[in-house]
Amino acid sequence: MAMLNPAATAKPLRWQRTRYSPLVRQMDVFVSAAQLMLYLWWDNTTARRSSRHRHLRAEWLVGTLLELGPTFIKIGQALSTRGDLLPIEYVKALGRLQDKVPAFSADVAVSIIESELGGSLPQLYRDFDPQPIAAASLGQVHKARLHTGEEVVVKVQRPGLEKLFDLDFKILRTLLRSCQRYLPWTRQYDLDAIYQEFTYILYREIDYIQEAMNGDRFRYNFRDHPRILVPRVYPEYTTKRVLTMDYVPGIKVNDRQSLEACGINVKEINQIGICCYLKQLLQDGFFQADPHPGNMAVSQDGRLIFYDFGMMAEVQAIDKDQMVRTFFAVLRKDADQVLDTLTRMGLVEPTSDMTPIRRIIRFILEKFTEKPVELQAFNQMRNEVYALFEQQPFRLPAKMTFILKALTTLDGVARDLDPQYNLLAAAKPFVKSLASTQEPGGSLGELARQAREYIAYRLRQPNATERIIQWLEERLEQGELEIRVRSLETERALRALYLAIRALIYASCTGFSLLAGVVLLVGGYQPWAIAAFVLAGISGLFLLRALINLAIKERFDRLAGR
Repeated sequence: MAMLNPAATAKPLRWQRTRYSPLVRQMDVFVSAAQLMLYLWWDNTTARRSSRHRHLRAEWLVGTLLELGPTFIKIGQALSTRGDLLPIEYVKALGRLQDKVPAFSADVAVSIIESELGGSLPQLYRDFDPQPIAAASLGQVHKARLHTGEEVVVKVQRPGLEKLFDLDFKILRTLLRSCQRYLPWTRQYDLDAIYQEFTYILYREIDYIQEAMNGDRFRYNFRDHPRILVPRVYPEYTTKRVLTMDYVPGIKVNDRQSLEACGINVKEINQIGICCYLKQLLQDGFFQADPHPGNMAVSQDGRLIFYDFGMMAEVQAIDKDQMVRTFFAVLRKDADQVLDTLTRMGLVEPTSDMTPIRRIIRFILEKFTEKPVELQAFNQMRNEVYALFEQQPFRLPAKMTFILKALTTLDGVARDLDPQYNLLAAAKPFVKSLASTQEPGGSLGELARQAREYIAYRLRQPNATERIIQWLEERLEQGELEIRVRSLETERALRALYLAIRALIYASCTGFSLLAGVVLLVGGYQPWAIAAFVLAGISGLFLLRALINLAIKERFDRLAGR
């Protein structure tokens, strides 16, 4: 939930118009979608080498999504991790997409609260601040106090939101069917599955009863972790459109200066955050899918606070032995073992060709482990990963993209707190906790076995020459390396042929235009004859240029051949 921006423009956005018919809405969405597809086609053909063109298109897309409203803002935020669907310039721009929308009036908020909770505002709350403390496209938050004395926050959904979602997804379904019927190339992206993903995510996010249940489940999972603080939900003051929970103020999680001023160790906060997410992913199988700095804070006594539970995702939890094997596989840079774990968790769907995802896992393991990754190197690594998507495209499962988004956001927060932080070092407390409890099967025994195997692996490490040979063998076996033999003479001949053909085309156009001009002039069509002569003159200039280029190339080729 973005903090309220007083400087936000008062001009109503397109989706906030009071008179906005479904037909006009459909036209707006269809026109915007057509523009996007045209821009993507253009950037991938004529202007594919120009990052500047893609950047301009991406900024246009961000502005368009803001104008179209909540449905498309949330879709844009979800697409900000989809390097498998969009070029990197679009992904980066969408990553900065903020749903800062002017708050709706306090009278409307009070009306919704009274309608949903079935009572007047004084009956429900002792105090209620009409000025919202935060606002976003889906709703806004007001501070209040219950009659029993507890300070709370009341989250109120924006009016007409579900109706807008119903209309927008109906339009998107029509658009999707049109794409599948008239644009066969769109079928490779499995648009039906992507549509189902977004529909499921967004409808769950506007159901505050579901969010309350998510918060209760999250708090129960961390009941034995005193450094994690989760606000309590008040079910008697909660409905599908109104959510009441404890007011738990804190310092913004990436505000390093304020944290250090309060005597809080920022490295410990990093450790708590990383270990907390490892527990969510590996032990609980239930994690917060949108952990941006607005959803997390730090209390004065150094506890990590989680606020928003609208976007939660579930994965298949794994046992401790599997976790231990996976951690040591990361240390050994064993992409096959890591891929096996991701498949067990349902984060990677088995296919006939697992080469693309294996390449990305191996690439990340090579770059991420053993030493801190500087920000510049991290950005370079991200660019190279997106380049892999372009070279051999495939679609990631939705759950995997949620995890990538969460880990990328956490990495950004961790770097704000400690630019030299190391992911594996921050995860050590979690790894140690795996051996702290004995369970049937013996995690401690598995830890010892993996440690012995890791020591043996380090001792068996090949020298530099052997590593190069091994690298070449692996890529040749997997078809990832192609050996190309280029003939310099062949390239020269092809280039000369290309220039000659272009000159021939210009010569034909010039001759045809001259002939047409003479015929038109004799026939008495003087204006058309002038136009034909002008066209002949332009073609003649291009012909002259082509002949000069051809002569220069032949001269250089003779010099190079001596």
